[in-house]
Amino acid sequence: MDENERSDIFNNKKDQDNAVSGDDEFEFEFEEDDESEKTRMELYDWLQCIVAAVIVGIFVFVFIGRPIGVDGDSMLNTLHNQDRVIMSNLFYTPSNGDIIVFQSPSATFGGTPLVKRVIATAGQTVDIDFEASEVIVNGVVIPDSYIRDTTTYNRHSFRGPVLVPEGHVFVLGDNRNSSTDSRDPQVGFVDTRYILGKVHFMAIPGGSGFSARDWSRIGFVGNEYFPDVD
Repeated sequence: MDENERSDIFNNKKDQDNAVSGDDEFEFEFEEDDESEKTRMELYDWLQCIVAAVIVGIFVFVFIGRPIGVDGDSMLNTLHNQDRVIMSNLFYTPSNGDIIVFQSPSATFGGTPLVKRVIATAGQTVDIDFEASEVIVNGVVIPDSYIRDTTTYNRHSFRGPVLVPEGHVFVLGDNRNSSTDSRDPQVGFVDTRYILGKVHFMAIPGGSGFSARDWSRIGFVGNEYFPDVD
C-alpha cells in the first residue's frame, strides 16, 4: 500500500470520526432544547393553575359567598362583636327571619354595612307593642326567643302600624334595646337594592380581651322560626 492509499484511509477514518462527533453534539443540543421546552410547559401549566384559582376565588367571593366582619353588639345573642361571617347574594330574595347585610344610604353610618334581621317584607304591616314587648306582622306576634332583651327601645321614634313599601324590608337587631334599625328614621325601611347578601355561616367567632372565642359557634346561621304572616 503506497503513501497515497494510506493517506486516503486516514482521511476517510477522520471524516467518519468527525461525523460521529457531530451527531453526538446534535443529539446533546436536541436534549437541551427538549428539557428547556419541558420547563416552559411546566411553567405555563403552573401559570394556568394560578390564573384559574384567582378567577374561581373571585367568582366564589363575589357571587357565591364572601366574608364580612360584625362590628358592634346590635345582633346579640345571635351574632357577636368581631364575628366573621360568610354572606351570599346569589339568587337571593329577602324573607322573614333572614339575617342580612346591607349598605345604609344614611351619612350617619359613613357607608358602613349594617347587619340586621328581616322582620317584614314588602306589602306586610308592622306594629310594635312596647308595653307587651311584642312585634306584630300582619296581626301575628313574631316569636322572640332569639332576642337579647324585651323590645322597649325607640318607642318615641316608631309610630305604627306601618306598611312596608314595595322593594323594601323592615329590619330589627336581635339586641332590640341596643340597635339602630327600621324603628329609627336614620335607617327606616331598607331598600332591597342596598342589600349586600344574606348571612349563611359563622366562620370565625369574635373575641375580646374580656372573653375568649367560642369555637363551638362555628357553623351555619339558621333562620329563626317565623310564622306564616301572609
